[in-house]
Parts: sequence; structure tokens; C-alpha cells
Amino acid sequence: MTNPALALAASFAIGLVAGLCIGLLHFALLWWNTRLFLTGGAAKAVLLHLARFGVTVLVLLALAKLGAAALLGGGAGFLLARGPLLRHFGEER
Repeated sequence: MTNPALALAASFAIGLVAGLCIGLLHFALLWWNTRLFLTGGAAKAVLLHLARFGVTVLVLLALAKLGAAALLGGGAGFLLARGPLLRHFGEER
């Protein structure tokens, strides 16, 4: 017999880890994307921008297919990755 609460917790944990990973990638590439826009590489920047959002959407869609708990975990992980990376890359260098 399976415990439904355990299944929900596992689904949430999978989503959380996936969300953290995609959030780290998304916001790290945001720094690179900004640099491309500032240095005049607009075509590369637009392609990177589209790819960044495309991969994020695909991961979130995959989590949605796993269920609401996985999607909520993914959203939470994505937001958890946002703060530290934006603070790190937002510093003037």
C-alpha cells in the first residue's frame, strides 16, 4: 500500500529540485543575456532570451504533467533560486 501523503511529498520534492535547477540556470543565463545586450550582440541576446524562456517553460510543463504538487514545488524552487543569484550577479563589478 502506498501512502498518498508520501506520494505528494515525493512529487513536491522532485518539483522543488527541478525548479531549483532550472531557476539557477535561468537566472545565471540572465546575467549573460544582459551582457550580450549591452555589448551589441543583440541577435545572440534575443536567441538566448528565447532559449532561456523556452527551456523554463518546457520544464514547468513537464512538472505540470506530473501533477499540481510537482508544479508547486517547481515554482517554489524557481523562486528560491532567484534571490541569491540576483543578489550575486546584481553587484557592481
